[in-house]
Amino acid sequence: MPDMLGPGRRILASQPFSVLLGAELLHFGEGKAELRIPIRDELKEQHGFVHGGVISYAADNALTFAGGSVLGVDVVTSEFKINYLRPVQGDSLLARAAVVHRGRTQAVCRCDLFASEQGADRLCATAQGTIAKLATPSEGASQTN
Repeated sequence: MPDMLGPGRRILASQPFSVLLGAELLHFGEGKAELRIPIRDELKEQHGFVHGGVISYAADNALTFAGGSVLGVDVVTSEFKINYLRPVQGDSLLARAAVVHRGRTQAVCRCDLFASEQGADRLCATAQGTIAKLATPSEGASQTN
């Protein structure tokens, strides 16, 4: 199996928003991905919890990396749903995603998100999404944002 972590980290580093958040790809392999975001004050809302948008970003990106590991690098999130279970506090936010089902052009993935503090992880959210392979111009599909 080829090493996917190095190329995955380069892809993450090419995403300005991921760099802004300080996201780090910890694991990237066949059907799985794990992303870490260090928690700092700038990522919190008025009650001192990590902002829901940061949690949603972590789920979205981890889902997409997991799906991309089986579909190829040219993928996007087609849709996803997230359930927030408890507020996030701690040292870092961990997003662990895995492929649940894979087809030719899309993959359904699940992501569990954990608040990590001093090595102890606590489940705080769970998400599920569909990752779609981008059509190439030779396939006759138009690509839009």
